[in-house]
Amino acid sequence: MDERNNDLTGSPFTGTSAPDTGGDYVPKHEKPPEARQPVYDEFMYEPIGFEEFERAQREADAAAAAKEEKRRLTRSERTATAMLALLILMCGAFAVYGLIRDLAMSSRSVMQTRTKNVVLYQNSKPEGANDISNWVDENGRYTVEGAAAAVKPSIVEIYTYSDASHKDLLGTGSGIVLTEDGYILTNAHVLSSSGYHVIATDDGERYDAKIVGRDAKTDIAVISVTGANLTPAILGNSDEAVVGEEVIAIGNPARFSGTVTNGIVSAVNRKIRSDATGFEMNCIQTNAELSPGNSGGALVNMYGQVIGITSSKYISSDIEGIGFAISINDALPIIEELISNGYISGRFRIGVKYLDTETESKRMAIAAELGIKELPKDFRGLYITSIDEEFDIADTELRVGDFITAINGKQVGNYQELYDAISSNYGPGDVVPATCARFDSDGEVSYFDIEFVLAEDTSGDF
Repeated sequence: MDERNNDLTGSPFTGTSAPDTGGDYVPKHEKPPEARQPVYDEFMYEPIGFEEFERAQREADAAAAAKEEKRRLTRSERTATAMLALLILMCGAFAVYGLIRDLAMSSRSVMQTRTKNVVLYQNSKPEGANDISNWVDENGRYTVEGAAAAVKPSIVEIYTYSDASHKDLLGTGSGIVLTEDGYILTNAHVLSSSGYHVIATDDGERYDAKIVGRDAKTDIAVISVTGANLTPAILGNSDEAVVGEEVIAIGNPARFSGTVTNGIVSAVNRKIRSDATGFEMNCIQTNAELSPGNSGGALVNMYGQVIGITSSKYISSDIEGIGFAISINDALPIIEELISNGYISGRFRIGVKYLDTETESKRMAIAAELGIKELPKDFRGLYITSIDEEFDIADTELRVGDFITAINGKQVGNYQELYDAISSNYGPGDVVPATCARFDSDGEVSYFDIEFVLAEDTSGDF
């Protein structure tokens, strides 16, 4: 036996003797010794101390790894915080830079705008371009601007007031100067028979005007002013108007004085009924734009001649781009009689107001007034809404709520039928026979006959 292995009680750690303690002994207040490097027993050749070493090594490795992870996380957090702070700082710096740059550029732009020389090109028309002599050819035909310049001084604006102090404006319209001493042509509906009227000329002068005569049936009227030196218009021959001929309209729509629109003659000899009275007049159709303020204004050909009187009462309200002017040839006899008489002779008045039965809405309204379900389908007539006590018809059996259904046996159901039936055979002072109808509360109708004397209308309102 080798002498080196005789000491079986020796310490497994080289060069160390184990104290005889009778068990594991740890001196008080001392840490246990760190695990030492294990050795192999030379006698048995077995590992001694490996388990303790490995366990200690694992714990040390785990502690080191934990410490390293904590150090790594702390370093990452510091790095992220630093990067975020840097990013915020950079964004702020860029914002401040951008603001300063924008202000600088804006100031520079303002300065450039203030100081930069901008070249604008402007030129005048050739010499004489606005001379009216250049707007008319050798045949006397004007250009549009020539016709407008020639006729505009003859167009006036008319103001209608309800009071003598001219505070309450009822409406405005247009007028055509007929004579130097103050006769002016316009539409009857522009005026008020009990109103006060003022004209304004093209050069801005204003004059009080009075009604010379008016005729509501044709919508033609004449007024006059005193103390004015007016420029009369030249009246043309409307029978010479041809389809396609260029024309202009001059008036004061919406109080825009001296407004000029142009177009062509779309048709001639149009028989158009007035919206107000249903009276038929011979009209010129045009596509020159017309508005209610054009009423009483002029339709002018390219020779500077007035060939029509524009009237909103004859404007088509159903279709855009279609307007009508009363032909001057048809208006002339009325104008002359209004100037000489103040009214149109032969005009008559019955002394009643009425509704026709031409539309379903009117028939329903009349039936409701009568307290019946409906009017018979084949029933036509003029429903009487008022009777003037000063007229002969007030002394007949006719009452408000009755109907006039026929004149001398000729059926009437609207204004034109009534006018034609009377005017074709009767005049002021004549006795007119009429057939009338009356409904009872059960809707049953009875008929009766009356006779009345026609009165002469000198008011121009009927």
